[in-house]
This record gives sequence, structure tokens and C-alpha cells, in this order.
Amino acid sequence: MSNTTAFDGVVGDRMNRVDGRLKVTGAAKYSAEYQIPGLVHSALVGSTITKGRIKSIDTKAAERAPGVLAVITHLNSPKVPGFAAKTNPDEPPAIGQPLRVFYDDKILFNDQPIAIVVADTLERARYAARLVKVQYTPEEHRTHFEANKQRGFLPTQAKRNPKSAQNDYDRGQKDGYQTAPVKLEAEYVHTSEMHNPMELQSIIAHWEAPDRLTVYDKVQAVKGTQKAFAKDWGLPEENVKVIATFVGGAFGNGLHNWPHETAAIIAAKVTNRPVKLMLTREQMFTMVGYRPYTWQRIGIGATPDGKLVGITHESVGQTSTYEEFTESTLQQTRMMYTSPNVSTRYRILGLDISTPIWMRGPGEATGAFALESAMDELAHLLNLDPIEFRLRNYTEKDPDNGKPWSTKYLKECYQMGAERIGWNKRQMKPGSVRDGDWFVGYGMGVGTFGANRRGAKASARLLANGNVVLRSATTDIGPGTGTVMVQIAADALGMPAEKISFELGNSTFPEAPSQGGSATVASVGSAVVAASTALKQKLQQLGGASFASAKPEEIRINGGQITLASNAAAKVSYADLMKQNGGQEVEVIAEAKPGNERQQYSMYSFSVHFAEVRVHALTGEVRVSKMVSCADAGTIANQKTAGSQMIGGAVGGIGMALTEGAVMDHRFGRYVTKDLADYHVPVHADAPHIDVAFVNKPDLLVDPMGTKGIGEIAIIGVAPAITNAIFNATGKRIRELPVTPDKLI
Repeated sequence: MSNTTAFDGVVGDRMNRVDGRLKVTGAAKYSAEYQIPGLVHSALVGSTITKGRIKSIDTKAAERAPGVLAVITHLNSPKVPGFAAKTNPDEPPAIGQPLRVFYDDKILFNDQPIAIVVADTLERARYAARLVKVQYTPEEHRTHFEANKQRGFLPTQAKRNPKSAQNDYDRGQKDGYQTAPVKLEAEYVHTSEMHNPMELQSIIAHWEAPDRLTVYDKVQAVKGTQKAFAKDWGLPEENVKVIATFVGGAFGNGLHNWPHETAAIIAAKVTNRPVKLMLTREQMFTMVGYRPYTWQRIGIGATPDGKLVGITHESVGQTSTYEEFTESTLQQTRMMYTSPNVSTRYRILGLDISTPIWMRGPGEATGAFALESAMDELAHLLNLDPIEFRLRNYTEKDPDNGKPWSTKYLKECYQMGAERIGWNKRQMKPGSVRDGDWFVGYGMGVGTFGANRRGAKASARLLANGNVVLRSATTDIGPGTGTVMVQIAADALGMPAEKISFELGNSTFPEAPSQGGSATVASVGSAVVAASTALKQKLQQLGGASFASAKPEEIRINGGQITLASNAAAKVSYADLMKQNGGQEVEVIAEAKPGNERQQYSMYSFSVHFAEVRVHALTGEVRVSKMVSCADAGTIANQKTAGSQMIGGAVGGIGMALTEGAVMDHRFGRYVTKDLADYHVPVHADAPHIDVAFVNKPDLLVDPMGTKGIGEIAIIGVAPAITNAIFNATGKRIRELPVTPDKLI
């Protein structure tokens, strides 16, 4: 992806997206849209039982169908070198090992891929897939979370590592909340949420040679995917190329490599043709992860004047039987509020379902629903305003590790949000405000997520026409990564943004981490700053004596030459620079890594979300009539794209609170919500005007731009803000998401 339209703008401006025109005109090319000579199509066959073995599989009719090139099952699939068998049958489920597709006859979840059909057209592939006949030896399955909750176990990684954040944790007295004069115990349930971005999961797999693989894949990590497939197939990393120039939305499902990807790669090897595979919407519910069903219990206590005495937070989250998935459900409880006694207990429950995966705000959003609901409930028992209760337990340093915050402007978020939502209209007594048939209520919830930064590299090339092209192997799942990187480079280079382009989504580019964990701007942006600085230093070296003593920040790149801000007479043309560079365009690669500040400071982004809701007195219908989301996220690189991030997170939180929830028929272990008719993602009618406010104060301990991530805090705390507002409106406390009308009638 590159900047193809002229824009003005540097860090902090509301700069338009550099790829906006490409997207709205259809010129942007997504993973399933590449045209490769000899391309063929494929379709997956999924199991119709939930647990057991394949007794027989008849593919003859499918193989004889028109246009069919291959039908691949566990009986004839080439072996994937990285799919090593377990030598110990008692070995626990793998950590981060995707399902080994077409490996054996075992069925581990419903709709597990058991065959792939390759044909010359998509229609023929799908038709032939329906001709595959399978007989099974079924076994009793376990998919019901509540019926099996007692089977939860400590994750293997916690057993192996005493310092793991998943281990049991006690600060102060264990279960110290029990000694509090005022206390509350409550259970909270968060049902599974499914990944439903606009673009379906898709891949084109192409063996360009027996030992050289190229994939056009919908992923959030081109380098991570390159490493994974290289390991699976025993190839040098440089022999695997991953392209993901445009990604049509992702909320974490692109952070893992899934069975359908390997199935397509196997099919391409068998047919010696480039193979395209795009999942159906129904398969998105079973094959590419989801936010796991999670049970939580909180015990919380305080003194009558509102000082926390203790919090105990327990959680059980579901995973598959073949892979251990964990997330940070309890982290916010450990560090958000001043409490002398904090205990956390985390367990996972292996069920006969596919593996969950991180979903925006991952475990922190789930944990915040319970914690922020419990804080609201306890504030009500204490007859305290929920904001005042939080302020009485405000932390000036991280209570989890004793470190000072790099920056923390959460109080400013409280103030901004309260003013904008009209918090003064909130009544302490629930059900006090009514507008005709509608009860009106106000609620708030706090979110936090680590201000993460990882090592990254970027290249910068000065072209003969005076443009600068930067490259890094990051991706853009929608937040506007390319736009912000152009702005950062314009600042660092001191040149117009329209002269700069940023290319990404290609594993041959300099190393970059996955786009996940709210770390892209801090990580890749720092590399862009480093590459821009290195380019100036290189130009300084090539510029000759008049530039020798100059500082890099004095160099200006414009008008066909480099000049000095302090000496307009000093100038060298691009042609002369390239002559000095052996006739080559000037290019540098630079790396940026976080320093040791993270050993000295605790680094987090913070958010506060406020909701005004209306609940119909007769039908129980809930409407979110107004929302305000406030963020302490360091320097805001682009007010427009950052604002869109916050709005998108708030809409996702509305879905989490009110509409989204997967429903399974446990008799068969199969989801009955398997399309967008039955699984309700929030639409325009569900989303009110969402007001966004940023503190916009830099945190230069995190990165040289002073930024902190906002992708996760945009949703963390939204769901409890809405459920707390529902309580304020009706006096009914709903502790199981989503809050559908039947729970309020």
C-alpha cells in the first residue's frame, strides 16, 4: 500500500487516509482478489459430528464431478513436516499449536475441516464438496460450559513458569475482602462472541517451486505467518513469502494461523496450481476463533467511607481440547485500584469446540465487564457516586509492581466524560428518570491496556524525483496505519506528506511485529523515526563538507535538493547525491527497540466510557441514546483516524453488551447462530452519536512520538458502562451478556 493522493499533514493533524481513494474506488486488492495464471478454486468439507472418528470417507462421486482436480483427506494428504505426533498420550494440549488438518481420523469439534475439494471454478468446487460422503464413529462430546465448569484447570504455561501472570496471585491477605464491613459477591457470564469482519477469511496458496511458497493471506502478521509456514514445511524463512497489503477488517482472528490456510497450501502442493480458498460466513463461526465463553466471580469489599479493603477475582475461560488458549482476564483487577488485598485465580476449560482467539480488548475487555460492574454495584451499596468511589481508590503508582506510571491522566478522562455525558443528570436512586415509556439511566466503565511497544525495522529510500518511500512488514487491519506512518515520517524528515509513501503488508519488507496488542504506532512508528533519521544522516554524509557539522534535524529534503535550515546556501542536488552513492538511490534500513524504561515504569493507556441508555418499560428494549469515550493515550497522531478507532470500539462494546452472543445446540455441539441474520452485530440503528475526547498529552517514555495505543482501550469498559446505565435506569442488575430484552422483562 502506498500514498497515491496528495495530503498535507503531520503528527496531530486530521489527515485523510492515504489509501482512502484506493478503497472507495475498488482499486485496493485484498487477499482473494489476486489474479495468478492457472488459479483454481477450493471448498472445505466440515465434520457433521462434534467428537469421534471418521469410519469411512467416500470421495469417488466428488472426484468424478465436472472440473474437479483433487479431493484431499487424511487418507491421501501429503504429510506436513511440522505436524509432529505426540509421543506421550498424557501430554497436555499444545500451546499455540493449530489443529493439524488432514492429519488423522480424529474429530475434535463440529465443522472441523476433513476434506478439501479443488476444481476449476468455485461453483464446481462447492458442488463437489457436497458429494463427499462420510461415516463416523461418534463419541460423547462436551460443549456445555456451565455443566463442565468444575473441570477448569491451571494453564500449562503457568505450571511451567512460576512467574506467569496466569498463576494464582495474592497481594496482602488472601480473600481479604471478606473482612470488609461492606462487601459484595457476584458472578458474571460473558458468552462467546464471534469474529465477523467484512472480509471473510481467505488465502491464495502458490508453490512457485517445490521449496518456494507464496501466500496471499488475510493475516495480521506477515512475518509471523512467514515463520509459522516455514516451520510447518521445513523451509528457510526467505523461501516463504506472505502478502497482506489490504485487510478488510480484523479484530484478532488474523493473529493466529488456522487449518484452512494449511489446507489450501496442501491443495496447492497436490495440484501444483495456485489454489484460492475463501471461507463461508458460516465457517467463520467455527474455524477462525472467537472471544471465549467466560465465567467470573468477584468478591469485593470496602469501608463505609468507600476505601477498598480487598478484591478477589476468579475466572474460567473456555478453550479447545487440543490447544490451550489463555488471555489476561484478571490484569486490570491487579492494577487499577488501590486495594491492600487482591487475589486472582485463572483457569481454562477444555471443551470439544474449536480454539478461541484474542478478540479486540481480549481478556481485559472480558475482565473489565466483571470488575467495573462490581465497582458500580459496591458504589451503590455505599451510596456513593461511581466516579467518586473510583477517585477514592485512585492509584498514583502501579499497585501490582510498585512502579510509577510513565504517565496517567485518568482523572482528566473522568472529568471530560462526565461533563460531556451530562453526568449531573444521573440520579442515585435507580429508576428515577423517565421519559414517557422509557426509563433513562447513566453508567460508566474504565478500561486499561498495556502501552506496548516491540522492536521493528523500516527502510527509507530517497527517489530521484525527490519522493521518499518507506517500507515495513506491518499490516493495516483498518485503523489507518499507512496514514499515520506518513505523518510520522513527514515530521521526522521535515518534508511535505504528499512526497512520502509508506508500503506494508509484505514479508520481504523489514521486520515488524503483528498488528495486535495496541502496539503498531509505538513499534513501527519508532522504526519510521529511526529510518528517517538514518536517511538524513546518510544524506549528510553524501552532502560533502558544508553538511559535515550539521545536525540531522537541520537537513531539509525538498525542491530537488537537500539544504540546511541554518544555511540556505548549502545545497546539493539529488543527482549529485546519487552520484556520490555510486549511482544508486539513497536507501537505509533502521531498527528501533524499546529501552529499559519498561523496567522502571509501568506503562498503560487508559479510557473511561460513559453511556446514556433508555429502557422501554413494557418491552425491555434497550437503546443506547448517547455515548462518550475518553482516552489517555499519549500524543494522538491523527485525530480523525484515532477518533474512528474509538467510535469503532464503542460500537463493538454495544454489540458485546446488547446483541452479540453465540448460541449452541449442545445436543449436537453445533452453533445455531451461524450467520448475520441470527448473530446480531450492531448496525447503524444500534449506535448513537458517539462523542470522543482525548487528553492528548505525550508519553515520551513509551516511544519517541509520545504515543500510546488506543485499539484495545476503545472497547475495554464499554460493556459495563452500558450495563451499569441499565441498572441506573431500571434497578435491574444483569450479570450475563448480552442483555437481551427477555432479561429485563
